[in-house]
Amino acid sequence: MQMSRETLRTAYRQMRTIRAFEDAVNRAFSSGEIPGFVHLYSGQEACAVGVCMHLDDHDYIGSTHRGHGHCIAKGCDIDGMMMEIFGKAGGLCGGKGGSMHIADIERGMLGANAIVGGSPPLAVGAALTAKTLGTDRVAVAFTGDGGSNQGTMFEAMNMAVVLKLPVIFVVENNGYAEGTGVDYAIGSRDIASRAAGFGMPAEHIDGLDFFAVYAAMAEALARARGGSGPSFIESRCVRHHGHYCGDPQGYRSKEELQAARANGDPLLHFRARVGASALLEATELDTIDAEVEQQIAAAVVRAREAADPSPSALLTDVYLSY
Repeated sequence: MQMSRETLRTAYRQMRTIRAFEDAVNRAFSSGEIPGFVHLYSGQEACAVGVCMHLDDHDYIGSTHRGHGHCIAKGCDIDGMMMEIFGKAGGLCGGKGGSMHIADIERGMLGANAIVGGSPPLAVGAALTAKTLGTDRVAVAFTGDGGSNQGTMFEAMNMAVVLKLPVIFVVENNGYAEGTGVDYAIGSRDIASRAAGFGMPAEHIDGLDFFAVYAAMAEALARARGGSGPSFIESRCVRHHGHYCGDPQGYRSKEELQAARANGDPLLHFRARVGASALLEATELDTIDAEVEQQIAAAVVRAREAADPSPSALLTDVYLSY
């Protein structure tokens, strides 16, 4: 699948933005500036960007507790995200949701979700809405390998097939459900084969390869928009950090962690691919790196200086009257 130089630059900028954002959040959390828990997306950037570059604001995604990358790839405002994570009034959810509950309905971002396996039913509901109203919108459910064991996932997949809904299930298999390895927790050792059992197209892809993700998503999207129903993508990737910031990761050796960052980096894979093919110059990518670092640094400063939520806001946004 051929892409223009501008599309490639956009893809790299999105991936680099996610990485820089997560690095900045990691530093701020480690210094005690961010309340609550933080789960970093570093190492999985190619999946979020390869999927979401095909979508627009009218399409939906459901996310996980590790949702910053999905938010950025779907177009959520960087400043609003950073303020939300810092717990500030200017955050996308008024500073009330924090890292694990960022949502932006105007962008089709149905929310990060602290419930393991929580996004598939939400995405199926959004897809049912799209089919009922006769729109060409689609929904994407991002889930981790741990979430793939949940009954919510199985029920959502079955309903999607039965009703032939425009939904795409994307499982980001990073090898660990918190600290439990895939080889132990997945009886079949093959997550995608479960989806095939429900009667939908399912495939495995290299989640470190942006181009593989992009191509797989293009096929799944064509089926969804064309009325052919759901698809399933198992994206095998590498988690660069622990389950959460501060996780000692006693279940991973130092050698594994070093290899994960050296050999399992989608940004390095992308740079090598476009460089070898003379699609983009290294200097172009370096310029993007510098611009993104400035953008994220400025977002951190604004978040630090932003106002805290007013106590009077405590009881707002609790109920919605239809």
